[in-house]
Amino acid sequence: MSRVAKMPVTIPAGVDVSINDAQISVKGTGGTLSLAQNALVTVTNADGKLSFEPANDSREANAMSGTQRQLVNNMVNGVTKGFEKKLTLIGVGFKAAASGSKLNLAIGFSHPVNFDMPAGVTVATPIPTEIVIKGIDRQVVGQLAAEIRAVRPPEPYKGKGIRYADEKVTIKETKKK
Repeated sequence: MSRVAKMPVTIPAGVDVSINDAQISVKGTGGTLSLAQNALVTVTNADGKLSFEPANDSREANAMSGTQRQLVNNMVNGVTKGFEKKLTLIGVGFKAAASGSKLNLAIGFSHPVNFDMPAGVTVATPIPTEIVIKGIDRQVVGQLAAEIRAVRPPEPYKGKGIRYADEKVTIKETKKK
């Protein structure tokens, strides 16, 4: 059995988990998330702990039990604490401005780059060179951060561009004569 699936998911107080044949729903203070139930995984709720067992002895069921457990754990963490990604803009004149559900980036192109935020995700710019993305769905927050970073990834010679706050960019040496 998958080592990840062996660890049960503890349901904290204030979180309601409902399991039926089609989906698993998690409801908490942050909101509600749901995930399609996989036929290869058997989910049981006992004494406030969710356990995940493979439905048969196949490799796919074993792998999917660990995947399903981690996805449900991310949902429980999302509705209680939420997820956050920070991006930093490095470059002269690079700046970001958030207004409502829109993000406006001025990053050295001849035109501004605009992003519409999906539902359940908030974007803040505490300073013009920093972007903070918050939400309850880990996959949506990470995907949005990756799409914003892909507009202008850090280049290897000066390090200019959009990078994650904890990302280390290795600077290349310039060409010698």
